[in-house]
Amino acid sequence: MRILIFTLLVVANSVFAQGRWVKLAAFPEPAEEILGVPANGKLYVFCGLAPGWKPIGMVYEYDPAADRWTKKKPMPLASHHVSFTEYRGKIYAFGGFVLPQSGPPAWVPIDNAWEYDPAADAWRALAPLPTKRGSPVAVTVGDRMYVIGGAITAQGQPSVHPARPHLSTGAVEEYDPAANSWQPGAPMPTPRNHAVAGVVGNKVYVIGGRVGGAFITGPSSNTDIVEEYDPAANTWAFRAKMPTPRSAMAAGVHQGRIYVSGGEYQDARMMATYRALEAYDAARNIWMVLPSMPTSRHGLAGGFVANRLHMVSGDVQSALSGIKAHTEAHDAYEP
Repeated sequence: MRILIFTLLVVANSVFAQGRWVKLAAFPEPAEEILGVPANGKLYVFCGLAPGWKPIGMVYEYDPAADRWTKKKPMPLASHHVSFTEYRGKIYAFGGFVLPQSGPPAWVPIDNAWEYDPAADAWRALAPLPTKRGSPVAVTVGDRMYVIGGAITAQGQPSVHPARPHLSTGAVEEYDPAANSWQPGAPMPTPRNHAVAGVVGNKVYVIGGRVGGAFITGPSSNTDIVEEYDPAANTWAFRAKMPTPRSAMAAGVHQGRIYVSGGEYQDARMMATYRALEAYDAARNIWMVLPSMPTSRHGLAGGFVANRLHMVSGDVQSALSGIKAHTEAHDAYEP
């Protein structure tokens, strides 16, 4: 019977595995729409979004050896839904949204690109991103960085807003840090935003997210699609779908697997956040269903540091529920 059950699960591209969650130092400034980046053996948390879509621009450093958070200088441009990636001990930030210069709140896509030096706690402006967009993903492969997907304005529209037309993009743009220059790549087949991504074996995997609009409350749908990008060949391929379609998750990569946790969902019947932890094994092209995170949430920060998957803060309520419940929870999964 056990052999039969295991066989059925493998056929379904999903196997069950175990690990454990542990509680660590609470996040000092609970918020939603934060992003995490591991660098130099520490975890860095950026961004944050206050009521009225006001970006916070926070920066925190977590030291796993001391189990301690330290607040750093704020981001040079307070923005939200920025994409981050690490390269040679420095952190790179691309795109995002800001408030309009005047008028009611909305999400204005930007093309800003920055290099953050954790050792100096200092920022440096880089050549702008060719496409203004928010909520893309960013990854590093070798000596290049790739910014993929996101949300953009529709023609004639000044901003991204749930009541106005806007678009998801599949744009791929490659950044060369040595030359401080950009070049285009083959577009992602499924344009989307609020996805996560990881790199295994010099290939990029873009997982889940939203197709259509950028807002979970508007004309958008969560997806379970996984697409693999090969930068050397500049080609895309579909891979095994994630077991749980969702968006606004956090992820980390460890020993050839991409771990995805959290996220949110809405329809006419419910507003929900996810506890689900699922891991994609790139070599076998299968998903593993793992023990769920203790606290469900979306807009959280995540990443692997010291062989633990850290999941930090976020909102336990889905967007526009009327209740803001930003958690200070800092949970870590030990595979």
